[in-house]
Amino acid sequence: MTTPPSPVATARADRPHRVGFLLVPGFPLMSYASAVEPLRAAVTLTGEPLYAWSHLGIDGAPVASSSGVTITPDLGFEAAGGLDLVMVCAGGNPAEFDHKPTFARLRALAAAGVTIGGMSGGAWILARAGLLHGRRATIHWEHIPALLEEFPDLALERSLWVIDRDRITCAGGLASFDMMVELIGRRHGADLALRVCDWYLHTRSRSGDDAQRLSLRERWRTTNDRLLKVLAVMEERIEEPVGREALAAIAGVTVRQLERLFAGHLGSTLGDHYLGLRLDRARTLLRQTSLSVAEIAVACGFAAPGHFARVYRTRFGRTPSGERAASGRQAEAPAVGIEGGRGRAMP
Repeated sequence: MTTPPSPVATARADRPHRVGFLLVPGFPLMSYASAVEPLRAAVTLTGEPLYAWSHLGIDGAPVASSSGVTITPDLGFEAAGGLDLVMVCAGGNPAEFDHKPTFARLRALAAAGVTIGGMSGGAWILARAGLLHGRRATIHWEHIPALLEEFPDLALERSLWVIDRDRITCAGGLASFDMMVELIGRRHGADLALRVCDWYLHTRSRSGDDAQRLSLRERWRTTNDRLLKVLAVMEERIEEPVGREALAAIAGVTVRQLERLFAGHLGSTLGDHYLGLRLDRARTLLRQTSLSVAEIAVACGFAAPGHFARVYRTRFGRTPSGERAASGRQAEAPAVGIEGGRGRAMP
């Protein structure tokens, strides 16, 4: 059964819905293409100018994507007030983007009634601009830990996309397609949304509430429920690691039996696996935040920065301060003795 357009959609059907893509250098090409192509399909399939889209840049110069494909902006940022929706498309490390004139312009557009959105890492730029206060939002899972360190009060969801009044955020990648199909359906009805999906061989349109990542069962390729319970706790408890005995109790086995599960299913020890999760989180924070090395050590469950530095260098071949320097992030002043000292044992 065809769902008719909503009254709001019908009232606005007399002109194209104008969408602008603000492309930040290094923007993810997949996220951008997945968002703009459904608009093109809606126009092509109906033969009507339902949508018009433009490309904006920070300074009007050509913008290179993550894969090197370059797009030349065709609309000045100062003229974006005539748009209905501006989607900020950012990838790579959005924490490195700190362009105050862009933040100010986005705030002005929002105040003028333009709906503002972010794809992939775009939500980080919206947060820096102060546009996510009191709004629900999402971002690519890779950026979630660092974004929450900078904005701990953000109402962040681990979903594919979130539409909260005049803010739209999307985790990026193929989720951009699902988000745009949803927006098309809201404006022009479910029938057109389905036709767009069918045209692109997209046989199952996902809900915004769908998970971003594969399940633990799929990611670690194990069906052992006891092991999966422990893996879930490990991923949740990075700052305050759970001890071996407590993890074994969660699984309902002895510590020795739990170690056998890790060895048999993951080819690792319990301690090495947990340490790897914490160090991977630390690497993300070093690259995407300006937290001091000592603060990151604490955020990843290391009481002694010296121990953190040693195990980090063993895993990645450089110290935390070396990682920070290589990333180009400006570091806070490190604590005394950050690369030396004694640390606590793994739980």
